Amino acid sequence: MFFLDSNAPVPLFKQLYNQMREHILLGSLPADSKLPSVRDMANNLAVSRNTVDGAYQELFAEGYIYSKPRSGYFVSPLDQESAPRSLVSKPDNQAPPLQRAPTYRYDFHPARLDPESFPNRLWRKFFLECLRENPQQLSEYCDPQGELGLRFAIQNYLERSRGVVCDPEQIVVTAGLQHSLDIVANVLKEDHSRVAVEDPGYPLASTVFRNHSYKINPVPVRPDGIDLDALKAGNSSIAYVTPSHQLPMGYVIPVANRLNLIEWAEAGDKFILEDDYDSELRYSSKPIPSLQGLRPHGNIIYMGTFSKVLSPALRVSYIVLPRSLLARYYRLFQNHFSSVSQLEQRTLAKFMVQGYWNRHIRRMRSIYKKKHDTTLRAIKEHFGTLAVVDGQGAGLHVVLQLLGATCGETEIIRRAEQKGIRLLPFSWTCASGKSVPVRLMLGFGGMTEIEIKEGIALLAQACH
Repeated sequence: MFFLDSNAPVPLFKQLYNQMREHILLGSLPADSKLPSVRDMANNLAVSRNTVDGAYQELFAEGYIYSKPRSGYFVSPLDQESAPRSLVSKPDNQAPPLQRAPTYRYDFHPARLDPESFPNRLWRKFFLECLRENPQQLSEYCDPQGELGLRFAIQNYLERSRGVVCDPEQIVVTAGLQHSLDIVANVLKEDHSRVAVEDPGYPLASTVFRNHSYKINPVPVRPDGIDLDALKAGNSSIAYVTPSHQLPMGYVIPVANRLNLIEWAEAGDKFILEDDYDSELRYSSKPIPSLQGLRPHGNIIYMGTFSKVLSPALRVSYIVLPRSLLARYYRLFQNHFSSVSQLEQRTLAKFMVQGYWNRHIRRMRSIYKKKHDTTLRAIKEHFGTLAVVDGQGAGLHVVLQLLGATCGETEIIRRAEQKGIRLLPFSWTCASGKSVPVRLMLGFGGMTEIEIKEGIALLAQACH
């Protein structure tokens, strides 16, 4: 007997299919037994013939039943011991409970953007223009390295604003930093096996390279950047760095140390992975020129993204490969397809070529500078001399080091949650696992200035 519920979210034919499949797998519908005709089953269940026919057709296509000419449908013989267990564990009208992510009144996650910042009107306009101008693109594959027009726009932007010297053929458009790192890990693994990462630093790089069987070597970070002595003392042949705005501490590698880092790479066929994290968002000085621009033909792989200023939802980033790696990249990825929507790429190219990308950056700098300054004032007001701020003057977050803290990071985060505050643990960025002073990462990008003030006032109460 089968029971169908017309009020359930699952279609009636699917309910019937699920129940019949269950009975077949359990053996309660014996092998080679004849099933009722479509008409008889429909009459018995008071449903349409299409409902029954849909269930029968799906069971037939998957091999659970078979047909005999002018005789109808029969249950297929199955080995009950090796048959797959049913996926139906609950009645059709009981959907599994949704696991909702907790919501916070004050979200200090360091990577959140201003929710009103995306240029919706312009993006929609350029997106529709791309559809009208070239509708046949929907039946074509994109260039594996990314749309040529977008790569030209990126090359022009990087040359003018970041000092990067490259040609469009060196640029690969990727679906986010994770994808960029994955490509780089594949390109380098033939000759390299150990990666130095900043400690503290962005854990994504360690995760991606570890998944490619690289050994990870955490190297301490100082106010002048990655510790070059510790780097040289190790045996890593790849160094992942964020030289223009170190994540999470916000340090900038001065030019003398940049040149020393480049010399380290050139000394023995080593490579620098330059993640230009948050480079556009500097509030007290001009953006710092890139490492790649200091040695355009050196062993430097430059990585950038549109996620931190435009939108992480677009999943558009890019790599600039040195010419020495192009042949290997082509060999490894010649049969791959672009992972980024062609329409989004062409829309972004229009957005950049017509000057709106530079305007957007200027607008975002102004918006985030106000939030940055509001954050510093609120910290000074509510923490006073009980905390020191690192990483100010750039990016979407600052780091708050608590002086004389009476409790640890875990307890502070627990207390903050009780007040509706979300904090990303600073320990998340510590690759070595060594104990460090109590620090808090305070991202201000996704909140209003009023929310920043209120959130920091409550956070100060949680810390005391």
